[in-house]
Amino acid sequence: MVKNNFLVATTDDIAGSKVIEVLGVCRGNTVRSRNIARDIGAGFKNLVGGEIKTYTEMANAARDEAYNRMVNDAINMGANAVVGMRFSTSMIMQGASEMIAFGTAVKLK
Repeated sequence: MVKNNFLVATTDDIAGSKVIEVLGVCRGNTVRSRNIARDIGAGFKNLVGGEIKTYTEMANAARDEAYNRMVNDAINMGANAVVGMRFSTSMIMQGASEMIAFGTAVKLK
């Protein structure tokens, strides 16, 4: 994905580009918690089945925030790209999860 001339890829190599310097691991994370209004709505949806859109929106917002923080971390390291990018999530406590985006900050030629 290219964002403002900054390349982020899940692959380790980028066709047509050469990694000239590896700067290290870059990362961005956010911790999000549920709220009572969403939980009540999710409880009703759980009875009938289907997508719980408020949780989907919350997960997407957390992913976007973690991604943007990772890109900013890489830029602060002097990178012009991130390779090997991944997302991961974990439960921090009951009702709160961390979303992390990480990869290798590099300079491409």
